[in-house]
Amino acid sequence: MSSSSRLRVAPHELWRGIRSTVRSDITAGALLLAATAIALILANSPASGWYSTVRDLTFGIPELHLELSVGAWAADGLLAIFFFVVGLELKEEFVAGRLRDPRAAALPIAAAVGGVVVPAAIFLLLTAGDAEASRGWAIPTATDIAFAVAVIAVVGRALPPALRVFLLTLAIVDDLIAITIIATVYTDAISLPWLTLALLPLAGFALAAQKGIRTWWILLPLALTTWVLIHASGVHATVAGVLLGFVVPVLPTDRARVQVGADADGPVWEGLAPHWADRWGVVATVFAVPIFAFFSAGVEIGGLDGLRSAFSDPITLGIVVGLVIGKPIGILVTTFVLSRIPALRLDPSLRWWMLTGMSFVAGIGFTVSLLVGELAFGASSVADEHVKIGVLTGSLVAALIGAITLAAGRAKASVRG
Repeated sequence: MSSSSRLRVAPHELWRGIRSTVRSDITAGALLLAATAIALILANSPASGWYSTVRDLTFGIPELHLELSVGAWAADGLLAIFFFVVGLELKEEFVAGRLRDPRAAALPIAAAVGGVVVPAAIFLLLTAGDAEASRGWAIPTATDIAFAVAVIAVVGRALPPALRVFLLTLAIVDDLIAITIIATVYTDAISLPWLTLALLPLAGFALAAQKGIRTWWILLPLALTTWVLIHASGVHATVAGVLLGFVVPVLPTDRARVQVGADADGPVWEGLAPHWADRWGVVATVFAVPIFAFFSAGVEIGGLDGLRSAFSDPITLGIVVGLVIGKPIGILVTTFVLSRIPALRLDPSLRWWMLTGMSFVAGIGFTVSLLVGELAFGASSVADEHVKIGVLTGSLVAALIGAITLAAGRAKASVRG
C-alpha cells in the first residue's frame, strides 16, 4: 500500500478509534466522575455563588412551559439525548440482543426487579410516618450504567464475560423500570391535548426512520417537536427520548440500513438503531450526561455540621442504606432463589463472589437517582441537597465495596489457579 493510500485511510480509522475510545466504559465513567468532582469543588469553594447563578439562570419560552433554569434544561433537555440512546439500546436488546430470549434473560431480569423492590422497601421503612420524605422511594432503585460498567472494566478484566453481560442486562431492565416510574409516579398531571399532539411528530419521526431517512433537517425538527409537546403535557421530557428511540428499526431493511463494512459475501449492513446508538452515544457520553452531572451534583455540604444535618435526615439514610445494602440483597436473594430452578441455572463461569461484587457495583446510583430526587423534592430544596449527599455517599461506598470484593476474589482465584 502506498503512503498516499495510508494517508487517505488514516482519518477514517482515526475517527473510528476516537469514537471507540469515547464510548468505552472507562471513558464514560471517568467523564462522569470528573464532572461530579468539579461540581462539588465549585459548590464548596468561593466560586459557589457563580456556580449557583449559572445553574439557576432561567431562559426559554413561557408559552410552551419552557422557561427553565440551566440546571432544568440539562435535566429535561440534555438527558433526553441520554434516554434516546437508552431507548435505542433497549429496543436493540429486545429485538436482537440479550432480552430476545426470555429464558436466557430471566435471571438478570428478575435480579433487576429484586434490586428495585428491596431498596424501595428499605427507603419506605426508614421514612415511615413522613409522607413528604416517602416521595423519594424510587431514588435508591436505579443503577448508573456508565459508572457501574466502568468499575467492572477496571477491576474485572480477568473476570468471565458472562458477569458483564449479567450486569448490563440487569442495568438495562433497571433503566426500563426507572423510565416507567418517572413516566407514571412522578408525573402529577397530564394534559391529554398536548400528549395527543405529541403523537403526530412522533409518528412522522417513526415513518421517516422506517423509510431510512437520515436527513437531519427532517428528523431533528420532528424530534424536538415531540420533546416540546411531551414536556408541555406534564410527562417528564426524557420520556420523549425513549419513545423516539423505540420507533427506530433495529434490523436492516432495504430502506433503513447503513453499510458498516464488507466481506466475501458483499456489503455488511446494520439497522438504524445500532448505528444511531453508536453515533448519539458519543454525544451522550461526552456532552449530555457530564453536563447534567455538573449541574446536578454540585451540593454545598456545609462542613461537618452540614454532613451531620444530612445524615440525621431519613431521606439521606434511606438512600445510602438502599444503595449499599438494599441493592445487593435484592439482587443476590432473587438470583439465589430462582437459580434453584433447573431451567434458570447460572452461567457455569460465574461464581457467587463475582455476583456479590457485581451486586454492590449495581448499587452505584447516579444519573437517574439524581433525576428522580429532583422530581420528588424539587431542585435546590433542602431535601434535594440531602438526596445528592445520599446518592454520592451511597454510590461511592457501593463502588468501593464492589471493587474490593471483585479484586480480592480475582486475586484469590488466580493464586488457586
